Amino acid sequence: MHLRHDPDAPAAAQIAFDDFLKVDIRIGTIVAAEEFPEARKPSYRLRIDFGPVIGEKKSCAQIAANYHLDDLVGRQVAAVVNFPPRQIGPAMSEVLTLGFADEAGEVVLFAPDVKVPDGSRLF
Repeated sequence: MHLRHDPDAPAAAQIAFDDFLKVDIRIGTIVAAEEFPEARKPSYRLRIDFGPVIGEKKSCAQIAANYHLDDLVGRQVAAVVNFPPRQIGPAMSEVLTLGFADEAGEVVLFAPDVKVPDGSRLF
């Protein structure tokens, strides 16, 4: 699924600005988080509220290495909200929660450093 996490990897091929605009990245607040023991890598099932227009969506996220369940509810995260749903084992993931690889290759969530309205779009 992922290309290369290596910070020394070359930049991807150029795309048109219109292609960037097709990817709808929004901020939402995690309202529920639970273990996902069926996943191949340590993961959680999340429910994220993206505000009144998009609503709550489910996501499966490989973030267990850096986050405890108790610390996730109430946290804002960025996610792609316009990919088609994807079956992840027995769960359906409706959005792609975004993050970056730390030095160990584990996911660190991508989020604003100041609270913004749920549903805000990246620009």
